[in-house]
Amino acid sequence: MSENSSAYSRLEKVFARLSAVSGAAAMLHWDSATIMPAGGSKARAEQLAALSLISHDMLTQKNVGELLAEAEAESRSLDVWQSANLTEMRNRWRHATAVEPDLVEAHSHATSHCEMLWRDARLNNDFASLVPSLKEVVRLTQRIAEAKSAAFSLPPYDALLDEYEPGCTSSMIDPLFADLEGFLPGFLGTVLERQKSTPDVLRPPGPFEASVQKQLGQEFMTALGFDFNHGRLDISHHPFTGGIPDDVRLTTRYEEDDFTQSLMGTLHETGHALYEQGLPKEWRSQPVGVARGMALHESQSLLIEMQLSRGPDFLAFALPRIKAAFNGSGAAWEQENLERLYLTVEPGFIRVDADEVTYPSHVVLRYSLEKALLSGDLDVSDLPAAWNSGMRKMLGITPPNDRLGCLQDIHWPNGAIGYFPTYTLGAMAAAQIYRAAKSDIPDFSGKIRAGAFDDLLGWLRRNIHAHGSSQPTDGILQSATGSPLSVDAFKAHLTERYLP
Repeated sequence: MSENSSAYSRLEKVFARLSAVSGAAAMLHWDSATIMPAGGSKARAEQLAALSLISHDMLTQKNVGELLAEAEAESRSLDVWQSANLTEMRNRWRHATAVEPDLVEAHSHATSHCEMLWRDARLNNDFASLVPSLKEVVRLTQRIAEAKSAAFSLPPYDALLDEYEPGCTSSMIDPLFADLEGFLPGFLGTVLERQKSTPDVLRPPGPFEASVQKQLGQEFMTALGFDFNHGRLDISHHPFTGGIPDDVRLTTRYEEDDFTQSLMGTLHETGHALYEQGLPKEWRSQPVGVARGMALHESQSLLIEMQLSRGPDFLAFALPRIKAAFNGSGAAWEQENLERLYLTVEPGFIRVDADEVTYPSHVVLRYSLEKALLSGDLDVSDLPAAWNSGMRKMLGITPPNDRLGCLQDIHWPNGAIGYFPTYTLGAMAAAQIYRAAKSDIPDFSGKIRAGAFDDLLGWLRRNIHAHGSSQPTDGILQSATGSPLSVDAFKAHLTERYLP
């Protein structure tokens, strides 16, 4: 990095301080989701709002805009990474300066409050108790979207989407999702019909102690390459990965009658965490050193959870360890049965527990609903009915209560409108990336069966993680796989796995 007093080097110092403040906020978010007592929620909301305002003030100081203009005028002296970093700095500045500080503070207060209310509302199946707070979050998010829409010359939804997947727009997503919507219903029907002729799936009998599940999850995390010297695993209402690359915080949740949910949730978050730990160390305090966007982030979690961990090679490695952990024996613990268990396709209510055939339908539903919420076409109080109608249309099932319906996700209470489509974009990218890795790595199947994951992790480090945000998503995918993001590899993967 530059060490002189140029405009660019002064910007690096500004963004390094911003990185430290946002890292502190990330740790407070993790703490509030895991170990903070309920009585601390009001004080925590104040703390997070203050940090949001501090970050906003640091980024919107008049001299930052002046330094950006000066550095861009001198950009010929910058190397490739510095130039990419300057581009990312400008994008962050544009997002920040589009929104007034009072709105930033109000939004932070509202989302912190709503998130805490959501936990009780979900637990008690009480959507009505969440409505006033969620309406306020949506109202403030609409104001932010309008401000960014004007600043970016984008539709309001696209202006929010840009925060999670820079450069992506609804016009890019819509044809990809339309392709899936045309493919999935017929494919799902064929898979369900095929399953009727297979042996019944036997569920390994519990109970499965949470402490044993955690130990098993940590064993697989270590095998996959997670560095516990720079991270940890805890429990939260909703699994997530947070913290910072040098201190990654994963969470999961445990059901003592079904170890598979927690194990797959832990493996999913491990994919996120490996990406964070693999980001370029020399750029971690700078915008160019963060993950490219949530589509690639989701690609890494789904690559580990769906592409790798539900495959026969990984199960051959994992099964002896799973059986030893739970003293499993008998037909329910045979690999053929566990393969059927992990690959069972069945429309269900909960997105995070959905199989990879029905999962995209969950995302498409949320994508349509959050666009309607943002535009004002859907009122928050009407969300349960709209949700249930969408589930009937897309998956042929109706949630019996809101806990299994519109209360299941934390994203909207947390103000994260524009996030949901990245899950399915990530599934598409995961299939594309995994196919390329398998093609490039000699004896890939044998190495996975032996629990030798170094080559896979090394490939991901070189081709995905180490690039940070130095290139657009499609640029990274083009280099790694030979093509930009498309639906083709994902559809091929589903066909090969479920209709061989």
